[in-house]
Amino acid sequence: MSSKNIAWWGIGIALTVIGSTIKIPAIVGSVGLDAFTGLVIAGLGSIGMGAWIAAIGHLLSALLTGFPLGSFHLLIALEMALCVFVFGILNKAGKKAIAAVAFWIGNALISPLPFIFIMDWTFFIAIVPSLMIGSALNVIVARVFFDLLGRGRKDE
Repeated sequence: MSSKNIAWWGIGIALTVIGSTIKIPAIVGSVGLDAFTGLVIAGLGSIGMGAWIAAIGHLLSALLTGFPLGSFHLLIALEMALCVFVFGILNKAGKKAIAAVAFWIGNALISPLPFIFIMDWTFFIAIVPSLMIGSALNVIVARVFFDLLGRGRKDE
């Protein structure tokens, strides 16, 4: 692994830890700004690394709140990684607005769908508003980072 990749991993983990401490009020306390770092890395660097960082970020966020959904947080981390992966593919293809909307829809509306069957509709209805706000904030913060970091890049 190159020193550049090691640096990106270190920065990614550090920023996702910070983001995971910033919580969005929700019935489950693990909704936070833990995905923005994964979005930034998937958009500017490695899509796979960004997906892993987002999954790790969710697990760290859940850890800070005592894993309120237990082992289901592994499913959520996988869903987060998939949403960031799709975001990264679309963003690198130049479809930046579609990437942001796809992440928002995927993370806020599609990812909680399995919980209708695992728990019930009540949980889904209760968690979606917080996920909508949290997903939007993660994308907005990532876009700010894109603007800040992207200006110094010559290949864009």
